Amino acid sequence: MPSAEIIAIGTELLLGEIQDTNTRYLARILRDAGIDIYRATIVGDNAERIAQAIQESLNRTNIIITTGGLGPTVDDPTREAVALAVGVKTEFRPELWEQILARFKRFNRQTTENNRRQAYIPAGSIPVENPVGTAPAFIYEIGEHAIISLPGVPREMEYLTVNVVMPYLRQRYALKGTIKAKVLHATGIGESQVDDLVGDLETYRNPTVGLLAHPGQVDIRVTAKADSVEEADRLIEELVTIVRQRLGDAIFGDDLETLEEITLAKLASLGWKLLVIECGLGGELRAKLKRAHFPEEQVVVLPQVTDENALAEEIHKINQDFQADAVLSVDYQPGLEKQLVKVAIATPSGKKDGAFYYGGPPASGIPWAVNMSLDYLRRMIG
Repeated sequence: MPSAEIIAIGTELLLGEIQDTNTRYLARILRDAGIDIYRATIVGDNAERIAQAIQESLNRTNIIITTGGLGPTVDDPTREAVALAVGVKTEFRPELWEQILARFKRFNRQTTENNRRQAYIPAGSIPVENPVGTAPAFIYEIGEHAIISLPGVPREMEYLTVNVVMPYLRQRYALKGTIKAKVLHATGIGESQVDDLVGDLETYRNPTVGLLAHPGQVDIRVTAKADSVEEADRLIEELVTIVRQRLGDAIFGDDLETLEEITLAKLASLGWKLLVIECGLGGELRAKLKRAHFPEEQVVVLPQVTDENALAEEIHKINQDFQADAVLSVDYQPGLEKQLVKVAIATPSGKKDGAFYYGGPPASGIPWAVNMSLDYLRRMIG
């Protein structure tokens, strides 16, 4: 099974001006095709550094995919960098220039002399037409290795990956297997507790189990390699069943499911209306619930109050009109060494309140408190 490395190119990525979403996309699509991802790297717009990164990758993997640096300007050095890495010159490809001219003509735009730079690729490369952009891509084969250079614009990169890169890789490396993953989400339980319960599973070779901690949430990733999607699914489900049995109701969902969506769905299934009021969270609970696209007739989230003494008064005043079935009150109190969140819930089943402490980074205190509050509500409504 071949392995791959991804090199994202762009000084703007290193400076944090934009987020690298291309690597995530490529990693997932390569994973699903059964290709191991050995390493992912970000390199600035410097031909020598990019060439060095490519040469290092050639010593480790079969497939190197670069994204970015194929534009027409001087600070788009990927073509020159690949040529430098493999010891060849760049050469002008008339067919690529014709494609660029046709693309510009279609949009009634004029090319400039620097656009001609995009028709130069490393000598001996396989040119790749880009029908959704102006920057052609290319593939350079060297022995059992392939260097694939794609545009950095996500829409263009994704189109070429699906329509050119993956068919090329399947044919060249006779890809048959797949790698699939499923992520379970747990809350109300710490990473060390999860590790204590599933630590033996983390030693498995296939499927593998890995943990990723977030404030107030722990993700458990189960990944399987197999010859078919069906076999991978079977291997994953066997282990997922064990994880669910061990963690019980700490598991609230999987993959793209979110805690807020799961909790609001439970309320909707009961036909309950929810009233929420927060103190000290800076509106984060309100924002998170809003992102879940809840119906306004189901949930009312009050603007946050300034102190906990106002909580009961505000809830009573608003609820006279709203007549909620469930009321969630959250009071977050930050601190340097530990943070405290007080949660109170009233439902037709009764009232319950709790206090939870967090000793992690202060900057993570609010997202932790939001997740703890939603989990408390989730468990209270069953």
